[in-house]
Amino acid sequence: MSTKILLNPKKLTRQYRDERSREIMLKTIEFFETKGKRKLKEDDHARTWYADFLEFVKKEKIFFSLLTPSEFGNKETRWDTWRNCEFNEILGFYGLAYWYTWQVTILGLGPIWMSDNEELKRKAAQLLQDGEIFAFGLSEKTHGADVYSTEMTLFPQGDGAFRASGEKYYIGNANKARMVSTFGKMAESGEYTFFVVDCQHEKFDCIQDVTQSQNYVAQYALHDYPITEGDILSMGQNAWDTALNTVNVGKYNLGWVSIGICTHALYEAINHAANRRLYDMYVTDFPHVKRMFTDAYCRLVAMKLFALRAADYQRSASLEDRRYLLYNPMVKMKVTTQGEEVVNLLWDVIAAKGFEKDTYFEMAARDIRALPKLEGTVHVNIALIVKFMKNYFFLPVEYDEVLRRDDIQDDVFLFNQGPARGLGKIQFHDYNPVFDRWDTPNVNLFQEQIAVFKEFLMMAAPDEGQQKDVDFLLALGEIFALVVYCQLILENAEIYEITPDVVNQIFDIMVRDFSKYALELHNKPSSSSKQMELCLKMLRKPVVEQNQYDNVWKEYVHALNGEYEMNE
Repeated sequence: MSTKILLNPKKLTRQYRDERSREIMLKTIEFFETKGKRKLKEDDHARTWYADFLEFVKKEKIFFSLLTPSEFGNKETRWDTWRNCEFNEILGFYGLAYWYTWQVTILGLGPIWMSDNEELKRKAAQLLQDGEIFAFGLSEKTHGADVYSTEMTLFPQGDGAFRASGEKYYIGNANKARMVSTFGKMAESGEYTFFVVDCQHEKFDCIQDVTQSQNYVAQYALHDYPITEGDILSMGQNAWDTALNTVNVGKYNLGWVSIGICTHALYEAINHAANRRLYDMYVTDFPHVKRMFTDAYCRLVAMKLFALRAADYQRSASLEDRRYLLYNPMVKMKVTTQGEEVVNLLWDVIAAKGFEKDTYFEMAARDIRALPKLEGTVHVNIALIVKFMKNYFFLPVEYDEVLRRDDIQDDVFLFNQGPARGLGKIQFHDYNPVFDRWDTPNVNLFQEQIAVFKEFLMMAAPDEGQQKDVDFLLALGEIFALVVYCQLILENAEIYEITPDVVNQIFDIMVRDFSKYALELHNKPSSSSKQMELCLKMLRKPVVEQNQYDNVWKEYVHALNGEYEMNE
């Protein structure tokens, strides 16, 4: 099954419960393959606005099908995380810019679908059917994503009317979006609010595009923009929760575009290296090249296994089961940084080829850097997940088993997530059983490392000063994140029938990563002698099984040679 886990647009193997989902993926692939790599790269270099893609989306009503809850659409429309994952991946596979306009539309729709304003929901559904895109006006130039300090303000005019004034910054799609969900506050009470504006309105000033890309990422201003009660989506605590819950939905997608980018880059890199001879041997015959490709492949398979499993928990979430609030930021933080690792490994193999203007890789090497830095930095997300660490390790509870969630379902809970607080009360199922079920040398070593880390938390927990030291907590959080990451990888390796050889090779990497993070924690200025002693006990060298390694290289990695190449 491992050979089928990676996306190959010309051999689409994913199973769907309905024909419309498969049709959307096939037509999207056909659009890009017909466009061809040469034109794709020309548009990228010229920073051409992707009007052709948006026209295709409009004609095929793709955003309407994928992003409209069934209540406001038809029998084929629903917000289905299972199929949205693959659409994210396909768009990333062909280019970050095309994914970005979809991503920002998702963010813009979040406050609308989460609101109680039925009229605006119906309007949004109609605009989606008409092929329009949406925008999410949250951040500001001075304050960035510090929404506590927002300066966008609604001034009351009497009789339920308001005037909106202020600026927003780094807002994708704001040059075209007919509904821009905008976050602000009320002038008199200071209460937070979400309201919608139209970029075509005369009081909407699209000041500039702040980036150099195919996207339009706007700085916009509202100059006494007229707002009625009918334009308001939410107020007070609801508006605050909406901001955070929308990001919960949206940031998960960043891991998927990273997976798409890495998959295309892997195909291109292996096609080049496996057919290039240097010093009278193929590049892929060099031992260091085999290692780098094998590590890249295994990291990529792990990324996809984790992101797919996180989707299962997201689709199964409820007010009683909010484990997704740990796994979602992990997809955003861990999967995207692993994407950088994959591209770095591939780039070390193909070297100067990665700069050539006619390669997909030239785009991949540039764009893969963006994903860890959008929708909250890696550091912000690690600081978030550290809140879950105590309950994860020491207070597990029983839950019903979560199966693969590829069923036809509208994920309506995502728009009814409840208050964006109480993270420290969320509990998790025991991580031990799934590790116990995988009896391979490197999984066993990883379990030993976990045991020492748990001893660290019991016997040498961060003191009061270290608990306020973000740098120290980030190092601690990397180890915690790795344990969670590997737990879900193993859960999904069972579901997708990944072979023990591949799993053991994945954990060859994970043992090394655990040792690296332990050494970083050891070297922090404030680490105590007891903490340093335990950090050194976490260091392990993976078990090398040459026959297994050779099998993974031959059957899974080198076998990708010639499997996919984009149409010219």
